[in-house]
Amino acid sequence: MYGLEGRKAIVTGAAQGIGRAIAERLVAEGCDVGIFDRDADGAQATAAALKTGTRRIAVASGDVSVKADVERGMASLKAELGPIDILVNNAGICPIGELLEMPEEQWHATFGVNVNGLFYVSRAVVPDMIARRRGAVINLASWMGKSGVASYGAYCASKFAVVALTQTLASEIGEHGVRVNAVAPGLIVETRMREESEVHRRAMGLSTAEDRAKTIPLRRAGLPRDIANAVAFLASDEADYITGETISVTGGSWND
Repeated sequence: MYGLEGRKAIVTGAAQGIGRAIAERLVAEGCDVGIFDRDADGAQATAAALKTGTRRIAVASGDVSVKADVERGMASLKAELGPIDILVNNAGICPIGELLEMPEEQWHATFGVNVNGLFYVSRAVVPDMIARRRGAVINLASWMGKSGVASYGAYCASKFAVVALTQTLASEIGEHGVRVNAVAPGLIVETRMREESEVHRRAMGLSTAEDRAKTIPLRRAGLPRDIANAVAFLASDEADYITGETISVTGGSWND
């Protein structure tokens, strides 16, 4: 346990997958958690599952790529939970397609969620952390935010941007006692994103997650809880001298 008892956290994209696992871990650590997701029913289902404990769970629905949704949702979560100590920018999408063939709308949608979403949510939450001179921001990047991969150009570019924004924001607000880090997942299974990706990969004749897992040094694909573990550490005082970093959680793999 990382001593997060009583802290307030917001997790975007927490209706399922990695986001849900992060919310579950933070609740287990003693946090009150706000869930923000465009899947309103999924967000409510996650909240219902988490409310089995004594921690407060708040829910707001909206699209992180829409500034008005973010402003309304963050205001609602802050009003219900109080001052936020931990922000996890997890919401993301991962379209597959070659850059020269990808529809322009898909390109813009990827950046809308993965980059603009992080920008809007951070601007809605972080100023309060600065005023209180405490807080931890954890952004979800990707190992593909460190190395370009064919057929994932939009996703790679957006996650490279997440790494850059993490470093930039960390350098801008560190003097105010707020830390900003990122987690870069590798091959993670048991998520909706992975399921959708596998459908596309099979259609394109690409290797499956099962085949790729055999090449990972730890000889398994990652699970949502593996990412949640890293997020909990970065949110804690155990990481109080770590900022601007992107921590890879890949099982040792750097290959597609």
